[in-house]
Amino acid sequence: MAVKIDRKIVGYAVKKAETEVVETPVNAPVEMNETIERPDFLLGTTYKIKPPVSEHAMYITINDIVLNEDTDHETRRPYEVFINSKSMEHFQWVIALTRVVSAVFRKGGDVTFLVEELGSVYDPNGGYYKKGGVFMPSLVAEIGAVIEKHMKAIGLIETDEMSDLTKRILAEKRAAFESKQSSSSNDSDSSYPANATLCKKCSTKAVIVMDGCQTCLSCGDSKCG
Repeated sequence: MAVKIDRKIVGYAVKKAETEVVETPVNAPVEMNETIERPDFLLGTTYKIKPPVSEHAMYITINDIVLNEDTDHETRRPYEVFINSKSMEHFQWVIALTRVVSAVFRKGGDVTFLVEELGSVYDPNGGYYKKGGVFMPSLVAEIGAVIEKHMKAIGLIETDEMSDLTKRILAEKRAAFESKQSSSSNDSDSSYPANATLCKKCSTKAVIVMDGCQTCLSCGDSKCG
């Protein structure tokens, strides 16, 4: 409909379209983010490591927050990490690492990338084998391995489990190999044969050669398929 203007125009303004108000569903799941305040109570798990590069053992505590408790969207996410030790040799960088990792945890999103980042840190003096024959390129990498273990425990990282058939085949291969090498003494720090070599897939000193085929007794990786 046309409107006749019978007065002098002294100004004008463009009327903005009304914005639609988007209502948040009542049962929308709460995602991890920096705005979530720290609860008075958190679930914590403490892991002990004894690296040969440190005089004393280190205790790594990871506290988790439970989001959407008692609902179908209930999840457990890491919230903060603390590292304690009698040794003061690594005090400064350990405190810095815990604060940075805790800040990443609280920011939310996919935090599993931390495992790969920490695991790729190499000590210029060389790495070491921890108990079980697993090679650690640095102390930082072993801390990353603990975080990975925790993330698998709470379901953030899926665990690649071997089938019962694969476990049985590996057990048979190990028994056959050890019977042939019965005269060799086993490494006291490893649960695998003393002359086993390092696996490039799982970094465990558990690769044996039988019938011309290299097979890892830890993860099952084999050059023969």
